Amino acid sequence: MKKNFKFDYPKSMRSLIDEKRHYEIKSTKLPSVTTILSATMPEDKKKALDIWKQRVGDVEADKIKNEAANRGTAMHSIIEKYLEGQGYLDLTDVGHQAHTMATQIIENGLKNKLSELWGIECCLYYPDLWAGQTDVCGIYEDGEAIIDFKQSNKPKRREWIGDYKIQLAAYALAHNEIYGTNIQKGVNLICTRDNLFQKFIFEGEEFKQAKYEWLTRVDQYYNQIKK
Repeated sequence: MKKNFKFDYPKSMRSLIDEKRHYEIKSTKLPSVTTILSATMPEDKKKALDIWKQRVGDVEADKIKNEAANRGTAMHSIIEKYLEGQGYLDLTDVGHQAHTMATQIIENGLKNKLSELWGIECCLYYPDLWAGQTDVCGIYEDGEAIIDFKQSNKPKRREWIGDYKIQLAAYALAHNEIYGTNIQKGVNLICTRDNLFQKFIFEGEEFKQAKYEWLTRVDQYYNQIKK
């Protein structure tokens, strides 16, 4: 893997506005990609989430969410240190599980596939509209790509991860706008807590459609703000 840090990514300056994540870029606070996706969540998805919370209860729902978040944070740290060429050891129970999951992603999703690394934890923004942070930017399987790592409690189907795809499209649009790239590929590398590795690549017409869907959500978000 070649390291080519040719782009000057801004430092991440996160802040909360009405408890919603924003990024401060050049003294302007922009809503995060996840904030926009959450605010424009389709009604059927909101309903499904409410039904799940009612079924498991608020306490259990918070427990599941927090455990997943802690596991995901630990897994990301291990992968990040690997890409930086450093070792990383977390001796907690969560760390042991995250290490095994990170190893699955590294061995099956990164080695011999990520040929050029542009940046890790890259803060990206589209002027005056949105900002966010993606895990990796670089050349993946011979194409410019945005790459995100995800942990999951259970295996995913392609039709379930529409927001993952749209998120990648948002980052690609921002990167292309600021740095003049032509990123037409998004990659999700996922590992479940049972150590099942999954890879989803979005490109071609599918990724183009995801960009359109993202811009529609952005328009919807700002219309809500105006109201």
